[in-house]
Amino acid sequence: MQGFSAVIITFNEERNIGRCIASVQGLADEVIVVDSESTDRTRAIAEELGARVLVRKWTDYSDQKNFANQQALHAYILSLDADEEVSPVLRGSLSDAKKAGLQGAYSMHRLTNYCGHWVRHGGWYPDTKVRLFPKSAVHWEGEFVHETLGLEKGLSTALLKGDLLHYSYVSVLDHEARIQRYSELHARKFFAAGKRAGFVKLWLSPVAKFLQGYVFQLGILDRWAGWKIAALSAKAVHLKYAKLNRLYREQHA
Repeated sequence: MQGFSAVIITFNEERNIGRCIASVQGLADEVIVVDSESTDRTRAIAEELGARVLVRKWTDYSDQKNFANQQALHAYILSLDADEEVSPVLRGSLSDAKKAGLQGAYSMHRLTNYCGHWVRHGGWYPDTKVRLFPKSAVHWEGEFVHETLGLEKGLSTALLKGDLLHYSYVSVLDHEARIQRYSELHARKFFAAGKRAGFVKLWLSPVAKFLQGYVFQLGILDRWAGWKIAALSAKAVHLKYAKLNRLYREQHA
């Protein structure tokens, strides 16, 4: 039976890391945490739960995850974010796949908890991700934000039953703070690529984003959470283009 390493990168995740590691205890053959110099109890909690903890100065998401993957002792990696938890059904599917012999890569649906509400509409579910894969056949890509997993050509992918539970936002303030941070990263990514934002991108794209999530992707069925997500998603679109225009103004100041 081929084992796998659970790999997690962290920074100040004391609120989440214990839940994440506990969900794979007895299933993963090792847990590796690469921590970016946290100032809270993240490392202590991870070590108490038996994880192998390494400290590495932050670079970017892709580089940090690629480094973490290289520390794994096993040929297969289960890549988790600190604010995620393997559900009981998904745990059973992972166990079955492990017993049958791991082949190719495996994807799973991700279900997000928004301020205490499980969100199943608005484009947020099933949010399918490839998270169990052979170390030698993948590579995380992207320098700024929203890293993507590059798969070796021809690598087969099977969908596992069960959800990866994602405790993304504990409050609206948390969501708004993340929008500020990510919109800056998106703006810098677009700036580096030479992209620009005119009237349509700046003002009409946010409206389209709201209608897409709340109306066409049925975010309305998630009630208050669906409305708030759609509204803040629209705000995020406006902010990234406004900040992109700011970068061009600063360049020519």
